[in-house]
Formats: sequence, C-alpha cells, structure tokens
Amino acid sequence: RSIERERDIISEPPSLHLSLAVGHQYSSLGTQPILCGSIPGLVPKQLRFCRNYVEIMPSVAEGVKIGIQECQHQFRGRRWNCTTINDNLAIFGPVLDRATRESAFVHAIASAGVAFAVTRACAEGSATICGCDTRHKGPPGEGWKWGGCSEDVEFGSMVSREFADARENRPDARSAMNRHNNEAGRTSLNDNMFLKCKCHGLSGSCEVKTCWWSQPDFRVIGDYMKDKYDSASEMVVEKHKESRGWVETLRPKYNYFKPPTERDLVYYESSPNFCDPNPETGSFGTRDRTCNLTSHGIDGCDLLCCGRGHNTRTEKRKEKCHCIFHWCCYVSCQECVRVYDVHTCK
Repeated sequence: RSIERERDIISEPPSLHLSLAVGHQYSSLGTQPILCGSIPGLVPKQLRFCRNYVEIMPSVAEGVKIGIQECQHQFRGRRWNCTTINDNLAIFGPVLDRATRESAFVHAIASAGVAFAVTRACAEGSATICGCDTRHKGPPGEGWKWGGCSEDVEFGSMVSREFADARENRPDARSAMNRHNNEAGRTSLNDNMFLKCKCHGLSGSCEVKTCWWSQPDFRVIGDYMKDKYDSASEMVVEKHKESRGWVETLRPKYNYFKPPTERDLVYYESSPNFCDPNPETGSFGTRDRTCNLTSHGIDGCDLLCCGRGHNTRTEKRKEKCHCIFHWCCYVSCQECVRVYDVHTCK
C-alpha cells in the first residue's frame, strides 16, 4: 500500500527493550500527543516508519500495551511475573538482556499484540490506509456466503514486522533469536484465525448466513504462546564467516528432539531462578507475593516461595450477596463481609 507522509504527531507508545520503541507511560496511552522524533529509543528505520505510518502508530502502541498486559496475565502465578519498571527506558529492566525463554515470550507476545491491534483497527475503519481483507475468500461453504469484514492480518503482520524487527538487523545470535520469536508471535495470529458468521432473517431465522475471517480474542493468543513458552527449544550459537564478515546463527542444542519450526520459541541462555532480588538479572524475588496454599503447581506456596515458607493473614472483603431478580428488570443485592485467608511468601 502507498502511504502518504502525514503529520509527525502521535500518541506516546509504550516500548519493549531491544525490539519496539520505548516509553514507559503506556497507562496514559492516547492522552499525550508527541512528535515521532521525541520518542526515546527509536532507530532511524523506526523513526521513518513512525512518520510515514503516523495514522496507525496509536494502534502500534496499543498492541505493545495489550502484549504487556497479556504477559502479566500469563505469568501472574510464576516467580517472574512480567514486572515492568515505570521509570526506566527498558520497561522490563535487565530481564531482556539475556537470551532466555522469558525474553523469547515477551518479544513474541508484543509482536503479536502489534499485529493484532493494527489488524483490528483496520477492520474497524480507524485508519484510511487499510481496511478489510478481500484476498483470501475462496468459494463460500454450504449454506452461507461471504460478507462482513474479514480482518487483514497480513497487513497487521507487515506493520509489526517493519516496526518490531527494525532493530534486529545485526549478524549476531540475539538478533536471529529476536527475529525468529517476533515472527512466531505473528504466525500465531494466522494459525488462530477463525470463520465468524451471522444469521439474517425474520424472528431470528437463518435464511441468509454471512461469514468472514476474524481474529480470536487475544487471550487465545496468550494461551497459545504460553504453551510455546513451556515447550521452547534451547539453541546453541554457531559462528561462521561469510562475505560480509562473521555471522552468528542458531542450531538446536539437542539432536534427539524435534527441531523448532517457525511457530516455536527459541532461546540459548538459561533463566535465573527469580527467587531472590538481583539487580543484575532484573529479578525482584518472590517475597510478599501472594501464593496458593492448595496448589502443587508453580503458583503454590512451596514452589513460588522457593522453600522459604509463607505467612498467613486474614482479610475482610465486602461482596454482593443474596441477589434477587425483580420483574422487570433489575437485580437487587445485599452487601456481605467475608473473611479470607491470604498467604504470602516469606
């Protein structure tokens, strides 16, 4: 698509260390118009992209934001819970400095978030430079016909690729890893597209049914990528000389495992245990984190507290109770005080 140069003003986006442009105030997204040139951390290619695609830059920022939020949901019960730092250019701190599986997940989910948000904005008509997808229709199925607005995930993925991968042009292992994981995140959108249909007719009948391709809820993408995190492939770095100089590539560490595909996450450095605070690794430790006393998983008090034990306190909470439906049509409730046990790591 040809895109005319527009005004150099957008809403301040959040950022991702080593990949997307940085700016910690993602909670105020859309409220602070700024110049592209004043966004900290942009490389020249990202700056050009920002100026040329200024109309969709708020969607890029929104995509990073939902990627971070999904990361925090998926890791809410883990020792590392995707903590962000508000006063730091690198919003995850030193955690992403290492080529760990946590870094792999963050890059993948943020890149997927950008593609998702841009694709959704185009389908909703928020931008004039993009719209619905008319290329991948094919013949309709039995009992339905094409209609609505199929979401153009290819355009969204192109935007994510051009912006998120702009920094990953070095001939080293880390750039190769980031590019692979960014693409794995974007591929997850294609893999989870589904046919959404709507019936038309009198009294709810389905005389005519129209269908279109739709992205799933982003939680589906988060769950999918979390599975990829759990099964991520460990790699080793190899160096070889090409005409442009020394180049680093990645190969699987273990030959007896199935090699990773474009849909899998890859990493080549082990993760810290995240049990204790460590400013060098970016670990905040798990002290005072809430744990699940009845769980035997990583969110349980035994594992989350790293064997240090836990404290228990009681907490009173006001909740709605004894709710009654009145015809027609409202619900009235009483307010009850309930006492809960809250368990936190020592």
